[in-house]
Amino acid sequence: MKWSTACPDWERRIVAGESLIPFAPLFPAESESALAVFRELRIADMQGAPTMGAVCRPWILDFVSSIFGAYDPEAGRRLITEFLLSVSKKNAKSTLAAGVMLTALIRNWRESAEFLILAPTIEIANNSYFPARDMVRKDAELADLFHVQDHFRTITHRGNGSVLKVVAADNESVGGKKATGVLVDELWLFGKQPNAENMLREACGGLASRPEGFTIFLSTQSDVAPAGVFRQKLLYARGVRDGAIDDARFLPVLYEHPKRMLDDKSYRDPKNFYITNPNLGASVDPEFLEREARKAENDGAASVCGFFSKHANVEIGLALHSDRWAGADFWEQQGRAAFTLDALLARCEVVDVGIDGGGLDDLLGLAAVGRDADGGWWVWTHAWAHPSVLERRKSEAARFKDFARDGDLTLVAQIGEDVEEVAALVAHCESSGLLDKVGVDQQGIGAILDAMVKAGVPQEKVVGITQGWKMTGAIKTAERRLAEGGLTHGGQPMMAWCVGNAKVEPRGNAVIITKQAAGTAKIDPLLAMLNAVSLLSLNPEAQSLDGFLNAPLRLSA
Repeated sequence: MKWSTACPDWERRIVAGESLIPFAPLFPAESESALAVFRELRIADMQGAPTMGAVCRPWILDFVSSIFGAYDPEAGRRLITEFLLSVSKKNAKSTLAAGVMLTALIRNWRESAEFLILAPTIEIANNSYFPARDMVRKDAELADLFHVQDHFRTITHRGNGSVLKVVAADNESVGGKKATGVLVDELWLFGKQPNAENMLREACGGLASRPEGFTIFLSTQSDVAPAGVFRQKLLYARGVRDGAIDDARFLPVLYEHPKRMLDDKSYRDPKNFYITNPNLGASVDPEFLEREARKAENDGAASVCGFFSKHANVEIGLALHSDRWAGADFWEQQGRAAFTLDALLARCEVVDVGIDGGGLDDLLGLAAVGRDADGGWWVWTHAWAHPSVLERRKSEAARFKDFARDGDLTLVAQIGEDVEEVAALVAHCESSGLLDKVGVDQQGIGAILDAMVKAGVPQEKVVGITQGWKMTGAIKTAERRLAEGGLTHGGQPMMAWCVGNAKVEPRGNAVIITKQAAGTAKIDPLLAMLNAVSLLSLNPEAQSLDGFLNAPLRLSA
C-alpha cells in the first residue's frame, strides 16, 4: 500500500477551508468503527452535554479518522504512527485529546495496555483529564466499563486492565513506560525545557514493542521564538507537509497562514481569522477575537505579537518587549537568504569585524559588517560557547542546541578553541584584502589580541571599542540603517533571538544596551555587530573592488 502525507497545495486548501489531510483513511472500516465511538462521547461543559458527533466540525472528524483509519487490523500494525496538530488557542485541543485517547482506550485489544496524555504542567494535565473523566461519567455504559480515580488522574478499563493516565511530565514520571499510545499536549511548552527531548524519548520508548501504537503532538504556537523539541517537530512537520521530507508515517496538520499573508500582514484582517481557527463560531467567539485584536493593536508591538501567536498561530521571530531596541522592529524585514562569510567578502569593498563576550557563561560573538559598492551594509555573525553554558544557563540550553544545529553557534570542547577559531576567521578577512579594522571590547582584549596577531592580523588593526554611553552612535546608526533598508543580514534565528533580548536604557541624551539589562538572555553577537558598526560608521576607504565585481554572491543552503 502506497500513500503520502505530503500536502503541497495546503495554502490553497487552508484558504478555501478544505481538509488539510490529503488522503482518505487507509482502512475505512477501522475509521468508521472508531468514529462511531468518538461521536457518542459527551462534552460535559457544553449546555445539554451534546455528543462529539453533534458538535464536532469536519476537520476534527477528519483528524480522528486519520489516526484510527491508519490501523491495519490484519497485521496488527498502525501504518501512520506519528501525528502533529498545530492550531490556534481555544480550538478544542483539550477536548479532542480527551476524546481521542478515550476512544483508543475503548478500542484497544491489548491486555494492561497503557495510554498517556503528557502535559507540561498540572493545570494543563487537568485540562485534558477533566473532559475525559466527564465523558465517562456522562455515559452509563462507560461508567460501568471504567474505573475513574481523580487523585491519580487515571481511567482504568475494568475488563482488560488497560489504563489512560494523564500526567504532568518529568523524567521520573515517564521513565520506563511501555505506552501503546502517547498524546503530548502543548508541545511548545516542552520546547522550553532543556531535558524535554530525553523525556519524550522515555515516554514514547514503549512504541518499539507496540506496532499498533501512536504518538500525537498537539500545540499552539509559542509565545517566544520556537525552541527545542517544539522547533524540531515543527520544522520536520513543515518539511513533510511541503514534500521536502518523505515520511509517510508522519502526518502533519498545521493551521498556519500562507507566506504571502504573513508578508503582506493580511493575517491581521479579522476576515482571515478563520484560517487558523477552524472552530471559529463554535468554541472560538469571533467577536472576542476582533475585540482582543483591537486591544493588542492599541497596546503596541509586543501585545500584537502575543495575540497573533496564540490566536492566529503566527510564529514569533523576535521578543518585542516595551524597552526593546528600536532596531528590533525592522530586524526581520531586513533578513535575506542565509549567506556565508565568503559570500559577504565577495560582495563588499570593505569589511569591519566586531568581537564581544567569551566568559564561561557567555557566548563569544563575532560579526563581520561589510559595505558594498552601492553603499549597502551586510552583516554575518557567528558565536561560540563552552558546553558549560548549557549547565549554567539551563533555561536556554535547548535554544543553544538549536543554534548549533543551524550552524550559527559552535560548542567548543575546550576553552581557547573559540578564540583560535575567531582569530582564524579574522585572519581570513585580512587575507581577502578587505579588512579595515577589528573592534573589541577594551576589557579582556588580551587573549583575543594575541591569537589574532599570531594568526597574521596586524596588531594596529585591532582597536578597543569603549562600551556604555559611547556606543550610542553605533546603536542609532544601526537602527537607522535597518529602518531605511540599508543594512541586510542573513536571517539567522540566533541573531533574531539576540536582537529580541536587547533592552535599551536611557542615560541622559544617550541610550545604552548592556548585558546587565538583558539578564540571563544573551546579546553578545549583537554587541559584536555594534562594535563593527562603530568602525564602519567612520566611512573607511574601499580596500578592493575585485571581489565585488568578479565574484557572485554565494548563498549557503
